[in-house]
Amino acid sequence: MISRREKVAYGLGDTASNLIFQTVMLFLAFFYTDIFGISAATVGTMFLVVRLIDAVTDPMMGLLADKTRTRFGQFRPYLLWLVIPFAVCSILAFTTPDLNNTGKVIYAYVTYTLLMLAYTAINIPYSALGGVLTKDPEERVSVQSYRFVFGMLGGLIVTLLTLPLVDFFGQGDRALGYQLTIGAMSVFGVMLFLLCFAGTKERVHPPATQHLTLGSGLRNLWQNDALRTLAIVAVVLLIGIAIKNTLAIYYVKYYLLREDLITAFISLGMVGNILGCAVANPLTRRVDKVIAYKALQIIAAVMSVAAFWVDPDQLVLAFILYFLWSFFLQMATPMLWAKIADVVDFGQRQSGIRATGLVYSSVVFFIKIGIALGGAIAGWWLAFYNYQADQIQTEHTQFGILVAFTVLPAIASLLVAWIMRRYTLDQARVIKIAQELTNES
Repeated sequence: MISRREKVAYGLGDTASNLIFQTVMLFLAFFYTDIFGISAATVGTMFLVVRLIDAVTDPMMGLLADKTRTRFGQFRPYLLWLVIPFAVCSILAFTTPDLNNTGKVIYAYVTYTLLMLAYTAINIPYSALGGVLTKDPEERVSVQSYRFVFGMLGGLIVTLLTLPLVDFFGQGDRALGYQLTIGAMSVFGVMLFLLCFAGTKERVHPPATQHLTLGSGLRNLWQNDALRTLAIVAVVLLIGIAIKNTLAIYYVKYYLLREDLITAFISLGMVGNILGCAVANPLTRRVDKVIAYKALQIIAAVMSVAAFWVDPDQLVLAFILYFLWSFFLQMATPMLWAKIADVVDFGQRQSGIRATGLVYSSVVFFIKIGIALGGAIAGWWLAFYNYQADQIQTEHTQFGILVAFTVLPAIASLLVAWIMRRYTLDQARVIKIAQELTNES
């Protein structure tokens, strides 16, 4: 059993990650279009193009972490080594230099690329760390529940404080306000990553005789059919989440016509995220996590599409449905990450190779592909419906925002539930595999 203190320490690492990740998900597109001053179509394309770099960097980072051997372990050292570069890149991405339009686009591409590289370098080892804290499959859901409760607390800090801090620091200069706000959050994130490093311990190690190369690791990944299923799920799921999160601000400002309620709306969604993650562990002690995961995706789809019929003056109903979508969808998130650790065990049972970093990096890669596609679709969708930054939108544009915010995420969740029919690592099989690996070690 892992102590509650260690679970909290691990969770603080995701608080740190989400101070930046949720800011990117919720505010970066809006920052680029309405503050930085580049077009929605350009933003959408950039979100996709930069992710192509991850096709190389993600597996390389996973392999590097798997081959790392230090007195601090395989994965923990990266939290110490990379926390400052991650903070610096975050601040640069939300800095607005005095450049012409072409210069701004180039600057956005360069700084966004650096931010994603830094995020990859610190987040893949952090994610893999969750898979080596314990061998117990049931404890893994608990570890991930703590992770995402604390991760979403970081998101709640973002939703509650970002816009007020932008106003406070900027004093009318929103560009300066965003820069200083991200600076403050980055400093806080550095402290939390260091607490995560100090408070955790790696307990699951690869076989002492294991010789892992990129080629053997990738072959191991390809042969793992459970991993292939989770990879597809990650892409589709995050497309839906990224679309909804990217357009949440636009939905409140331009469809509900209540810009003053943006902070309250996205913060309520984050509260739903936190409560959903907290309920995940008790649920999986009563229901197989694969069955629960599919059911939750269907329920989340219903909550999302129901908002399509909400009129702009039905504010309470709009808030309730967004809260419920967040609650049910995020209840499934710890289950997904616990399944990734199960997939690592399954791969080791198949081939004798324990490629924790590579498995997590591959899933993180497909998650980022989903985020990139979702962000790109959101940007292109706004451009297609003739969105004009910081202007009164036409009914045609409002309708486009409504469809993307409600219907598209629902379709994504339904597809995820359908794809999960192929996933065969139920709880009984996972426990059996874990016992066999323990007996062999």
